[in-house]
Amino acid sequence: MEYTVIILRTIFIYFVVYIVLRLMGKREIGKLTIFDLVISIMIAEIAVIVLEDTKRPLSEEILPIAVLMVLQIGIAWLTLKSRKMRLLFDGKPSILIEKGKLNRDEMKKQRYNLDDLLVQLREKNTVRLSDVEFAILETSGKLSVIKKEQEKQSAKYQTDVHFPRNYRFEDLPVPLVMDGEVQEENLLKLGRNRFWLKKELKKHDVSDTKSVLLCTIDHKGRLFIDVKERPRRK
Repeated sequence: MEYTVIILRTIFIYFVVYIVLRLMGKREIGKLTIFDLVISIMIAEIAVIVLEDTKRPLSEEILPIAVLMVLQIGIAWLTLKSRKMRLLFDGKPSILIEKGKLNRDEMKKQRYNLDDLLVQLREKNTVRLSDVEFAILETSGKLSVIKKEQEKQSAKYQTDVHFPRNYRFEDLPVPLVMDGEVQEENLLKLGRNRFWLKKELKKHDVSDTKSVLLCTIDHKGRLFIDVKERPRRK
């Protein structure tokens, strides 16, 4: 009888954890943030306690799992709406190679050695450091590599932005508008203002920043603009 209870509880908890993780959203294990990872570990620990102590009622264990699920979904919703919340919970990417040069201070801060860097560069099919313009350690632990461009840029997408020498690319590309909100801090760092931004948007037939879902500028001064879908008329 005891084995039957264990088997049934195991099957039940399996489906509970499976459903909870599905409700929390689809994200690869390698792309989990620290917050996601902590939630996942806590849910796994609670599930193990349920299986080990068959005398405890399931309701006492299901409740904490449900609370963690609601917490994760709530935080995910807040980070979706607010960039400040995203930075608070997910942190910022770390630039390990900037404009072709190793950032030793950042590597030391992240406890990231040269062997780790070279391994991940090889995984990105990059052998020579001289071919790398930027290497960014993402908040998920993945390394993003932007190679130097050999071809000339098209003047159609290039702007008149010249980045200050001391400007640090904490995000690549640099967000100028997110969810219709102008990123004043980034504009200020670039030495630009809203007037310049509106002028650039008008070149792409965009008259209102509130209609922009995302507008970014890369290290070569090229803009990417994605406009919100306009509601259909009935």
